[in-house]
Amino acid sequence: MTEPAIIVVDARGHQCPTPTLRLRRALEAAADGARLRLMADDPLAAIDVPLFLKQMGYRLEHQQQTGSILTFDIIKARPEAQDAAHDRSP
Repeated sequence: MTEPAIIVVDARGHQCPTPTLRLRRALEAAADGARLRLMADDPLAAIDVPLFLKQMGYRLEHQQQTGSILTFDIIKARPEAQDAAHDRSP
């Protein structure tokens, strides 16, 4: 079985809060379990995006910076699904 395509949200060239707003719209449109990748070059996104994801209950899988480009890999998971997985961990 092949993995679903990653939804890419390219917010390079935009200042905050635009990267977070674009990510929010993409997450709202995506199905549960979808994988998204946000690309941004505003340094404030390194703070704003993880905070937004935590507040909304989405999972940040990976964050990295290459030069001035920040990349965030996200999984849209329902908060109750994450809580159930967390409850099963030792």
